[in-house]
Amino acid sequence: MLIIGGSGLLGRELVRQSLAAGKEVAATYLTRPAELAASWHPLDLRDRDAVADLMRVVRPNVVINAAFQQYDWSSTADGAAHLALAAAGTRFVHVSSDAVFSGEAVHYDETAMPDPITPYGAAKAAAETAIKAIAPSAVIARTSLIIGGGASQHERRVSAGGEFFVNDIRCPVHVTDLAAALLELADSDHAGIHHVAGTDAISRYELGRLIAERDGLDPARLRSGRRVIGPFDVRLDCACTQRKLRTRLRGAREFLG
Repeated sequence: MLIIGGSGLLGRELVRQSLAAGKEVAATYLTRPAELAASWHPLDLRDRDAVADLMRVVRPNVVINAAFQQYDWSSTADGAAHLALAAAGTRFVHVSSDAVFSGEAVHYDETAMPDPITPYGAAKAAAETAIKAIAPSAVIARTSLIIGGGASQHERRVSAGGEFFVNDIRCPVHVTDLAAALLELADSDHAGIHHVAGTDAISRYELGRLIAERDGLDPARLRSGRRVIGPFDVRLDCACTQRKLRTRLRGAREFLG
């Protein structure tokens, strides 16, 4: 099992669950490895030769790309293509995002076509296009806001008392649910687009209040605001994917309740 981006929030959980299941795990990092008993390898996804060299060294049976560089087109788009090419013939799961959608349609199932309106969304959409062309048997798993363990960006902003948008709606997912679902998809013969997010569509502000209440903080300390540039309301319909999974994708009101 090779976890790309293994030192990130999702990557660490993928490594942890894989090790707990008795898998032999290799993982990559950009700046520093996580303190988990995997075989760690430095990797810059922008370097095509380095990606190919890593594949030859590790020779994985499964590759999961959980790398996250929000403001770097080359890592997000080109890096995904480098992985798909280097992992030819290997089971490949790529983590994508609800950022590929504009929010105009609000509800999006797996058949919805990307219409991104942000640079990150465009990079993720480009990565999806490349992977579908290079590795048609790969799984492309779109997800939403990832929450868990107090380590996510959203949770850190709550502890700092930041501003949260009341008109920015997403379907948050718990990192343990997401990782379990991705590993389940990796161990299947499913291919193509899958939506893996929580069942509750809630605003970032409501999400912040739920996190504050969970952590024993005063929700009143959070400032509310309104997003002025979209996407505003993006709700991933995960019903089709959920029917294929044993892992239950909980909503934020449940896993933060």
